[in-house]
Amino acid sequence: MSPHDQNAHRQHEVFDPKNAAHLDTPLRHFLYRPERLAERLVEPGGRVLDFGCGPGFFTRAFAQRVGENGRVFSADLQEEMLAIVREKMEREGLGLRVTTYQCRPDTIGLPRELDGTFDLATAIFVVHEVPDPKRLFFEFAALLKKGGTFFFSEPPILVSGREFSDKIALAESCGFRLVSRSWYFVNRAAVFERG
Repeated sequence: MSPHDQNAHRQHEVFDPKNAAHLDTPLRHFLYRPERLAERLVEPGGRVLDFGCGPGFFTRAFAQRVGENGRVFSADLQEEMLAIVREKMEREGLGLRVTTYQCRPDTIGLPRELDGTFDLATAIFVVHEVPDPKRLFFEFAALLKKGGTFFFSEPPILVSGREFSDKIALAESCGFRLVSRSWYFVNRAAVFERG
């Protein structure tokens, strides 16, 4: 494996659910404005996959935006995070719009009948924790409708510009077309369309 390939496939540590409260604070809401991201990416009545959802920081805004006719699938490796999501969504009256799903370390693993049914898939601050990003990107491509949107963002403190560029190239090799590359607050972000 070349150094370039190693950089593209570098895996970082998985976030500890004991620190979940740090991911859903008033400061983070002020900085990241999840509602604005939802307005930009989510269509009312749409179907959204929030991969690596953690304690549901973005799930809430996505669920509000899809409305009663939409659906959000919140997938995470850690059941502790999903329990927080379920409790939060029930408390806020959004429980019927959100399905939680515990994935495995090596795959999202959603049922095959969901292939081609999602309008949007997001992977926010999580791809650097995944052991096989190429497999992950292929799974996103399979789950999304043709023309569907994939939003991918990583923190620059953990993920270098080179590593992020390598992941963009990897996503393109898996059937995505890069639409835009930008900064999402202080994080690197990319929007793709499924070809």
